[in-house]
Amino acid sequence: MGIVAGLDSSPDFTRIVVCDADTGSVLRQGYAPHPVENTPGGGRPSDVDPQAWLLSLGEAAGGGLLEGVQAIGVSAQQNALIPIDAQGATVRPALAGGDRRAQVAAADLIDALGGREAWAQAVGCVPQASLPVTKLRWLAKSEPEAARRTALLLQAHDWLVWQLLGRPPRRTTDRGGASGTGYWSAATGAYRPDLVELALGHQVALPDVIGPAEAAGTTPEGLLISAGTGETMAAAFGLGLGLGDAVVSLGASGSAMAVHPEALVDQTGMITSLADATGMHLPVVTTLNAVRALRGTTELLGLPDLEALSDLAMKSTPGSHGLVLLPYLEGERTPSLPHTAGTLAGLRRESMKPEHLARASFEGMLCGLADALDVLRGRGVEVRRVFLLGPAAELPAVQAAAPSLFGAQVVVPQPADYAALGAARQAAWALGVSQGTLDPRTPPVWQGAAAQVLEPGEDLAVGQAVRQQYVSVREQIHPGAFRA
Repeated sequence: MGIVAGLDSSPDFTRIVVCDADTGSVLRQGYAPHPVENTPGGGRPSDVDPQAWLLSLGEAAGGGLLEGVQAIGVSAQQNALIPIDAQGATVRPALAGGDRRAQVAAADLIDALGGREAWAQAVGCVPQASLPVTKLRWLAKSEPEAARRTALLLQAHDWLVWQLLGRPPRRTTDRGGASGTGYWSAATGAYRPDLVELALGHQVALPDVIGPAEAAGTTPEGLLISAGTGETMAAAFGLGLGLGDAVVSLGASGSAMAVHPEALVDQTGMITSLADATGMHLPVVTTLNAVRALRGTTELLGLPDLEALSDLAMKSTPGSHGLVLLPYLEGERTPSLPHTAGTLAGLRRESMKPEHLARASFEGMLCGLADALDVLRGRGVEVRRVFLLGPAAELPAVQAAAPSLFGAQVVVPQPADYAALGAARQAAWALGVSQGTLDPRTPPVWQGAAAQVLEPGEDLAVGQAVRQQYVSVREQIHPGAFRA
């Protein structure tokens, strides 16, 4: 079919992979950091000049990297909002990342629509500081002149696609990106302009939402540009997730998401109902505390790194000699306990040893994420295997405990830029549809990620006993935390 490229513009760098469109084999790769001076005037880290993304893209694509490429897919950081004026210029730097300035704005919006349940019903998610709709409310309150000049709203991958196409009159996005804005519903497939007006104070233009296999356009040189999508959706597509697959991501915070055939409306607000890059859905449950709990324990025990913590934990046994850590160090989202703190329970003289505390930190982190998976399972989401992502997924203490605590096969993919691979696979799909060789309902089948597969096996009963120990402590300290 040809050669395609996928680019991933993360908050810190751009990666490009050039792939064979039929098999997904990586032919070439490019990388460039984003310029250090990407905040105007040394400003706030949440204010980013989007031109920095273009400069990084150009550097990553240097040296003829894109020679022979017929189509490009774009993946980019989510929640980066770019307000555009009536002349097509940026009104102000992009509002990127989890912008703490917008925390009050999130609470304002929740109250303005009548509560968390009203938001869940309207768009499948509840305003948080990171969501574009919340940033619009912050803009209206904090920079009213910039808000008044705003005539069009784009996200990072929308803006990059628009630039690659030469800034045509038509602006586009995809279902995945739109579903993370807070003003588009994955359940109805439609925008809620009234929520934009509620946040910003007036109506604006919004990009057209195009299908997963559609092309956003073609450059004058004949290079096809696919729809693009957010990093989460691109990574899921790059991993080749299907029904029955879930992903648990181990960052400072954690998340559990799974492929599902329909959008979920969760009255509690614990599930964010995202769309994926294939026409399916990606319900996501987020925890605030994952690897940050491991790092805290590492510092407490005076260890040099997480590897040392893992080695120490492996000297203990499942159940950590009765120690249970509820890892709610920064409050928690799942369950919704924003003002709580962590708890260490089960202290006895025989359990007060470093190795038991080390293991309790791993079990607490994984049990918190098992709670997140159970929120999805409780809504009918099938979880047959769990892809475990993040550097901590390689730690022996994680791999020893995760399969039995999750109650499923665990797959630890070989490290790769799956977001860039997903963007390239999307480009191959759009290219194949344009050539008449692929069905717009069926993406190209690419070779799966190289991975380590871990089975719960005979440890399943032991793991479930550990999980029950955790749940008993959680219910004692926070009774009914998971009730609607």
